[in-house]
Amino acid sequence: MTDGTLLFLADAVLVLHFCIAAFNALSLPVIWIGAAAGVRFVRNPWFRWSHVALMGFVLAETVAGRLCPLTEWEAALRRAAGRGDGGGRSFVGYWLDRLLFLDLDPAWFTVGYAAFFGLIVLTLFLVPVRRGKKLPPARDVKS
Repeated sequence: MTDGTLLFLADAVLVLHFCIAAFNALSLPVIWIGAAAGVRFVRNPWFRWSHVALMGFVLAETVAGRLCPLTEWEAALRRAAGRGDGGGRSFVGYWLDRLLFLDLDPAWFTVGYAAFFGLIVLTLFLVPVRRGKKLPPARDVKS
């Protein structure tokens, strides 16, 4: 692969990473606003459980002191392109990187992610997930 292709793929991984982070961050207010407005989607089990699972994964990797696999993948692509210093980002990649990777002590991320995950779990009880549709009772068929 050419360096340009590798850098494009690295930026694509960064865009995916940003979208997942946005999903995690914005889903909670969407759930609360949607519940207040009576929107049924916010009780969708696929939406809610994927939100819990993704944020739980983020918290677990942070507590374990690990980097996100997407961060590692992006860095590996940049190194393969000869840009191990983090350079070679496009305009969009530069700004997404600035928004996604804040320069804070790692302990703040752990505390913030734990508090946010706690709010997500609390929301499961306060705005419960819709249960599956119940099947009608079976009828006795007499021949």
